[in-house]
Amino acid sequence: MTITELNCYPVKSLKGIRLTSAELGERGLVHDRQWMLVNADGRFVTQREVPALATIGVSLNDTHMALTYPGMPDLEVSLDVRLAPPSNAERREVRVWRSDCLALDEGADAMAWLNDVLGPQGVSGLRLVRFDPQQRREVEHDYLREGEPGAVHTAFADGYPLLVTSETSLEALNRHLRGKGESEVPMTRFRPNLVVSGVDQAFIERNWQSLVGPGYRLGIRKPCKRCKIITIDQRSGETPSVKEPLRSLVELDTQPGWKGAFFGQNAIIESGVGATLRVGDVLDITTA
Repeated sequence: MTITELNCYPVKSLKGIRLTSAELGERGLVHDRQWMLVNADGRFVTQREVPALATIGVSLNDTHMALTYPGMPDLEVSLDVRLAPPSNAERREVRVWRSDCLALDEGADAMAWLNDVLGPQGVSGLRLVRFDPQQRREVEHDYLREGEPGAVHTAFADGYPLLVTSETSLEALNRHLRGKGESEVPMTRFRPNLVVSGVDQAFIERNWQSLVGPGYRLGIRKPCKRCKIITIDQRSGETPSVKEPLRSLVELDTQPGWKGAFFGQNAIIESGVGATLRVGDVLDITTA
């Protein structure tokens, strides 16, 4: 089995960046979901509420992250957290799902930029915040194994450091969609970190235990239950169908015994922090 895609999403729910290599950090791929948008109450905001977030681009260089949007100057944010707002007044309590976190507010200029972009969509008052590196946001313990609770943590991802998907599973989903006269969907709908090929059976990833690559080991821990974001075109922010591919995933029963629409598997880092993942890496599979 081979890694065919690596994707990083520096700002939760904005466009991702396709990479040829990525460093593995304690919280997943370095820079992944280190930022997010919050409302006035400090609660996270995603494409679930604002589909237009899919139209905001993100780029990275050695020193800065930039948010991009047609007709707007880029908004640049330093990658060096030491240059982030340091005062307690600029630290905010924020919430992502049921997790309360401390975050560093990226300031009034970032808020004004977001207002200029999203104001025509009827959205204002969102702030860009960075995960405070001095804290830990632990992964839910229910699906971890002995010795893992308390040791596994993430930033602003929904729940786990990594999301793994299979090209074979996407092909099976698209065959099902075509058979119903529906349009195929690209892998971008599922916002994975790792995409793998060379899998001989669709949705068999539900039986994987670990993926072992050169210098790292990733643990498969929980199937990913999907929401309305997979109905949103990740280029335009539009929703071609409010029911697909959610309905088809339910029909395919990709995770037998589980209720809902599932695609992909959430993963943790068992070992290899500091290692480099590369497109083309060959992975060995251990099964439960």
